[in-house]
Amino acid sequence: MFGLSLSGVTSPWWLLLLTVVVALAIGYVVVQFRRRRRTMRFTNLSLLEKIAPKRQGWWRHMPAVVLVVALLLLSVSLAGPTAEERVPRNRATVMLVIDVSLSMEATDVQPNRLQAAQVAAKQFTDGLPAGINLGLVSFAASATVLVSPTQDHSAVDDAIDGLKLDEATATGEAIAATLQAIQSFGKTVAGPTGPPPAAIVLMSDGKETIPQDLNDPRGAFSQAKAAKSAGVPISTISFGTDHGVVDIGGEQVAVPVDDGSLQTVANLSGGSYYRAASAGQLQAVYASLGQQIGFENKQADASRPWLILGTILAMASAIGALLIGQRLPA
Repeated sequence: MFGLSLSGVTSPWWLLLLTVVVALAIGYVVVQFRRRRRTMRFTNLSLLEKIAPKRQGWWRHMPAVVLVVALLLLSVSLAGPTAEERVPRNRATVMLVIDVSLSMEATDVQPNRLQAAQVAAKQFTDGLPAGINLGLVSFAASATVLVSPTQDHSAVDDAIDGLKLDEATATGEAIAATLQAIQSFGKTVAGPTGPPPAAIVLMSDGKETIPQDLNDPRGAFSQAKAAKSAGVPISTISFGTDHGVVDIGGEQVAVPVDDGSLQTVANLSGGSYYRAASAGQLQAVYASLGQQIGFENKQADASRPWLILGTILAMASAIGALLIGQRLPA
C-alpha cells in the first residue's frame, strides 16, 4: 500500500539510530523481567491479589512493540532511503525512420506492410513522453526529413498518415539525413551539458539498393559506423516475411525481408535489432522501444512512505497505551 522500498540511502549515518531503538527494545524486556521478579518476591500472594491492579494479558505490551516498529521506520526515513523509479526523458531526441519503398506494398502483413507500419508507428509516437523531441524521416530512392525534432508529436502523426510509396531503398542516405537533422537540432538546443542524447528507430523491409555496396561511404554500414561515432544508436526493425510479393508492371516480384543487413546496422551503431513478421509483433516491438527510449531509471527519494507509516504507528502506539494502561508506553 505504502510502497516501502529501499535500494540505497543518502545519509547512512542515521542508520546508527537503529542500534538505539534495539537497545530500547532490549531495555523494555529487561524492565518487564525485573518487575516480574520483584512481584514474585512479595510472599503474601493473597494480599497481593487484593491490592495489585488487575493486569492485562500479553497484549498490554502491544503499544511498546508498535512504538519500537515506528522508531525503526522513522530512523530509516532519516537515512534518506532511495528507490529506483522509472521517469520520462525530457530532453532526448528520437528520430523515427520509415522505409517507403515499393516493397512496403506487400500484403504478407495485412492490410499491407505500409499501413500496418503506419498504425504501429503512431502508437509508438503517442506512447512517448511529451518532453521527447521527436522527428520523422522517410526513405526510398532518397531520404526526406518530413518532421524535424519537435515536441509536437501530433505533427509526426500527421506526417506518418501522409507517407507515400516510391522506388528503391537508400538506407544509408536515410541514416545520413537523420544524423544531420539530429546534429542541426542539437546545436539549437544544446545546454551546459551539450546537446540532448539522441537515438534512431529505423524500420525497413528490404535490403539497401542505392548504393548496392553497403560499405560505400553513403552505404548503410558506413553510416551506421558514423552513427556510432556520433553516439547515436540505431534500433532497427526488420518488418515483413520471407514470402512477400508486390506487383510491379504486372509482374509479381518477391520482396523478402533482409534481416542480415538490418541486424548489422544495429550492431555497428551500438543499437538493438528486432524482427517483426506481423502487425501485432511490430506493435509489440515499438511498445518495447518506447519504454526503453522514452523512459529511464533513476534513484529517487523514497523516505516519504517510511515517514508516514512511522508517524502513524507512533500515534497508534500512544493511543493504544492510553486506552490500555491509561499512560504512555514505558
